[in-house]
Amino acid sequence: MSVLILIDALAWTAAMYFAVAQRFETLSINRVLHVSDANSKVPIYGVLVLAVIAIVSHVLLAWVVRLHQGRTALGSFEEMFLLVSVIIGAGGIATASNALISQPYVPRATPLVAVFIAVVFCAWPRGLWRILVSQPLRSESGVVSTPVMIVGAGDGGCELVKSMQRDSDQHWRPVAFVDDDRRKRHFRYRGIRVVGTTEHLGRLAARAGVKTVILAIPSADSVSISRLNEIALDANLDVKVLPSVDELLTGVHYSAVRDLSPEDLLGRHQVEIDVRSIAGYLAGKRVLVTGAGGSIGSELCRQIIRYGPSALLMLDRDESALHSLALSIYGRADLESQNVVLANIREADRMLEVFEQHRPDVVFHAAALKHVNMLENHASEAVKTNVLGTLNVPEAAATSGVERFVNVSTDKAADPINVLGFTKRIAEGLTAAFADRASGIFLSVRFGNVLGTRGSVLRTFTAQVEAGGPLTVTDPEVTRYFMTIREAVQLVIQAAAIGRDGEALVLDMGEPVKIADVARQVAQQAHRQIDIVYTGLKPGEKMHEVLFGSDELDVRPVHPLVSHVHVPVVSALAAHQIQLHEENAQVARSAASVCVEMSRQPSGSIAP
Repeated sequence: MSVLILIDALAWTAAMYFAVAQRFETLSINRVLHVSDANSKVPIYGVLVLAVIAIVSHVLLAWVVRLHQGRTALGSFEEMFLLVSVIIGAGGIATASNALISQPYVPRATPLVAVFIAVVFCAWPRGLWRILVSQPLRSESGVVSTPVMIVGAGDGGCELVKSMQRDSDQHWRPVAFVDDDRRKRHFRYRGIRVVGTTEHLGRLAARAGVKTVILAIPSADSVSISRLNEIALDANLDVKVLPSVDELLTGVHYSAVRDLSPEDLLGRHQVEIDVRSIAGYLAGKRVLVTGAGGSIGSELCRQIIRYGPSALLMLDRDESALHSLALSIYGRADLESQNVVLANIREADRMLEVFEQHRPDVVFHAAALKHVNMLENHASEAVKTNVLGTLNVPEAAATSGVERFVNVSTDKAADPINVLGFTKRIAEGLTAAFADRASGIFLSVRFGNVLGTRGSVLRTFTAQVEAGGPLTVTDPEVTRYFMTIREAVQLVIQAAAIGRDGEALVLDMGEPVKIADVARQVAQQAHRQIDIVYTGLKPGEKMHEVLFGSDELDVRPVHPLVSHVHVPVVSALAAHQIQLHEENAQVARSAASVCVEMSRQPSGSIAP
């Protein structure tokens, strides 16, 4: 701090002298060096008085804005703005002091000229410091740096270059940018320049002697990343990626660079979130999440906690899953906390007890059995959890006066053909039934396959690659919708804010993707020969999933990525009829199918 004050004081003294000397036309080498010459007309006393006034004013104004206390980075644009503002203020005070006395120390307008000179003298040392400290560090550990080409010369790419150059070990050595923005063709940052566009990525990488490219565009969607990946693979380049904006919670750093994953190629959707509407129904509320230990439930908890609920109640029947979730959110697993609830949604009395004790305001019901193939052989278990368990939760919610109940559903409920689809369709109908009789808002949110969940196709492919292959795909033409867990949960929370009583809100999952294409992408990233084997569709599997039933319309009155559909009501008595036959898997499945067919009747309700 003292060094900066000294620099600014000397700058003001020199600026004031040069401004006055220029006014008297005595600014020559001889007179600058010999200021006491008898021929000099420069009023040294007046120069010193005004310099002191300017320096004191400068220091006081700088203290007010904390210019010398490290408020901004040295040599940054922000510091330059504050510096110029302070200099103008100090110059104004010195000018006024000189002009308001009867006999000015120097010509009245001269201190204004000193302002411009002071800006140069104060800013130049700071700029020089910025240049010197921004030079890349030299590796002292003997590590051989990997030359890389950065795709994207935006903020993310620039921050990545700075981070790499500041790494004392120099693991990465950026040598060039490529960017498709023609306005950046002459752009240069910290010695790294834009050498061309991604269209010529292979040729540019060969010219630069680079075998690795890093996609440094955190905001890029999956379509853009897939295109860049194809270009890089065609040129036999190793591809790394900077994570998405949502993942870069601590800023851009070279340690965040990782291998390209299928999630990057399939799941990066642009999700617009209305934070105000979300905070309006979550902030200060008691929020309960069932199935909190699962993939969707745990991500719901991690995102809900950001909106400041008065309490986050995490309910699951798996104590180990609750332990892991609490550890990931709070950094410690306090299983004695009242916010960690060990309970099974199949037990109606236990659900009533939980809701009576905790009195939640908002409920996200994510507990469910969800594996299509397994549930085809264990239909009774699906009915117990997905139908009767779902009936227990909204019944308890309605009894305790919950303000908002959100049932997490699946695209399998649209024109269902398997046990999972039938049971989840009934769960939607049961939720809609409570919308008619309970005081709060009861709605469902429906979406397709979520990347990265336990049992998802990507985890299966990853395990098969680690085992040496082959990758198994049911059919070359089979397609599915994909979205990352983070994106799906963001939209679930958003949908709950805009949903109306009794609706099912359907999330826009983008375009359906061929599973065979996903398998090929996973095999390419493995960098070794991995075969793909087609096994044929299994019972209950569709060739192409749909998000809407044949009698449902895609209407988006509020959010561009959220559709609203009407849900036929299913009565509680109809659900209990299934319970009578739940021990017989085939009968349970048939009963579930009958419930769904009856729900399509014009009355929109299932009678007992």
